[in-house]
Amino acid sequence: MTARNVVVLGYGMAGARLADEIRNRDPEGTRVALTIVGEETHPAYNRVLLSSVVAGTMRPETVLLQDGNWAEQRGVTLRKGLSATGIDRGRRRVTLSDGSTVDYDALVLATGSKPWLPPVEGLAGDDGTPSDGVVAFRTLDDCARILDAAEIGAPVAVLGGGLLGLEAARGLAGRGNLVTVVHPVGHLMERQLDAGAGRVLARTLRGHGIDFRFGTSAAGYVPGDGLKLDDGSHLPADLVVVSAGVRAQTALAADAGIAVDRGVLVDDALRTSDARVHAIGDCAQHPGTVSGLVRPAWDQAGVLADLLTGTNAAARYCGTSVVTRLKARDVDLAAFGETQVDVADETAEVVCVDDSKRGRYAKLVVRDDRVAGAILLGCPDAAATVTGLYDRGVPLPEDRLALLLGRALPPGAAPAASPADLPGSAKVCQCNSVTKARLVEAFRAGATSVPALATATRATTGCGGCTDTVRGIADWLASTA
Repeated sequence: MTARNVVVLGYGMAGARLADEIRNRDPEGTRVALTIVGEETHPAYNRVLLSSVVAGTMRPETVLLQDGNWAEQRGVTLRKGLSATGIDRGRRRVTLSDGSTVDYDALVLATGSKPWLPPVEGLAGDDGTPSDGVVAFRTLDDCARILDAAEIGAPVAVLGGGLLGLEAARGLAGRGNLVTVVHPVGHLMERQLDAGAGRVLARTLRGHGIDFRFGTSAAGYVPGDGLKLDDGSHLPADLVVVSAGVRAQTALAADAGIAVDRGVLVDDALRTSDARVHAIGDCAQHPGTVSGLVRPAWDQAGVLADLLTGTNAAARYCGTSVVTRLKARDVDLAAFGETQVDVADETAEVVCVDDSKRGRYAKLVVRDDRVAGAILLGCPDAAATVTGLYDRGVPLPEDRLALLLGRALPPGAAPAASPADLPGSAKVCQCNSVTKARLVEAFRAGATSVPALATATRATTGCGGCTDTVRGIADWLASTA
C-alpha cells in the first residue's frame, strides 16, 4: 500500500500535535507520508507558557514541545522558515516562499492566527510591521524582543486587558517594570468574566504593581515618548506591548477559493469546502470551537489523525468544553461555560460570592442541577471541585454556597485530601484530558518523574496548571512503591 502524502501548513501547537497524533497511530509511516511547513525557525513550542518566559520563570528552551531531532526520529519531513504562498487545488500542489513546491493527497491548514495591530498613528509602519518600541506579543521571538526592550524599572504600556495581555503585564511587573494596561472596555477579560470578577481581578493585579486605564484607547504613539490616549491624557512608555486580539490566517485559503468567514469553515470531519483540504486550530472555524485556546486544537488534532490514518473513519469533532485559566504568578483564575448570566436571571440558579478585599470572587451558574458555568478567582479548592463537576456533568450537592467555599462534594464522594483519595477517573490535566488513572499507569510503566509523566501522558504540557497536582501524585506513588 502506498502511503498518502499529507502536508501540514503550520508548525505551531496544532500542527505539531497533529503530527504526533498521526505518528502515534502510524509509527512506521506506512499509511501517511508526512510533511510539515512552518514559518518560524524554532521547533514547535507552547505559546501558553510565553508569559512565563517574559516573567523570567521559564527559559525559552523549556517551553519547546519537540527537540531538534524530533522530525528525523518520527519520520517527518520538516521544512522550517518557510511559508506557503499558494495552493493549486487542481494539481493538489502547494507553492512555498522559496519557490519550491510540495504535492499532497490531503492538505491540512494549521496556520493559526496573527496579532491585530489597532489603527493607531505611529504604532506601525507603512508595511504594517510594528514601529520601534512596539511588540505584538505572540511568538517566542516576541518574548526576546520584549526582554531586550524592557529595561528593568522602565515604564511599559500593554494594549489589551484580555488573557494574553494580562499575562504579559504580570510577567513584566514581576521583572520590575512599571506596567499600565490600557483597555477600551470597563472591566478586564470581558469575554470570560462579568463586571464583578473583572473588578476584583483588577484590584488583585494592582496589588502586584499593575495600573489600569479603562474605557480608553491609544490615539497615537511616539517612539521613546509614549502613548497619547483618546481621552487626551498621556502615558509614558519606553515599550508598548500589543495584545489587542488576533485574526485567523485565512488569506491562503480564500485565494485558493476555499470558503472562509472569520476563519476557514470546517465541518465535523474538519473538512473545508474542498474535501481534500482540512483545517484545525486557530485558523479553523467550527461551531463548537472557542478560538485562541489550546484544548480545542488538540482535540481536533486527535480526530483528524484518526481520519487521515484510517484508524477511525467515524471520528468526528463535535466541539470542546474549555476552561480558561489565567496563567499569571500569584493569581488563580478559572472561568468556563456561561459566565455572563445576571444574578437576577430567573431562568438559571446563580450563586455569587464577592470578597474583593481578599482577592476572591466566585460565581456559579446552575441549570438542571448541573454546572452551566463558573468564575473562580482566588478559590483554588473550589475551582478544582467545580471544574470536575462541570467536566463530568454530574448533579450538584444541595448546598451551592458550600461548594463555592470549597466545602461541599457531590453525594457519595469522599473528600480528596490527598492524591490517594483522588478517584482514578478524576481529570488531572484539563488540556489533555489526562486522568489520575492514566498517570498511575504511566508511573508504574516507568515514568516516575514529572518530566517523564509529561512525555508519557502529555499532562502539564498544556497550560501547566496541573503541574503541582501531577507532582503530588508522583510523590505519593513513589512513597508507596
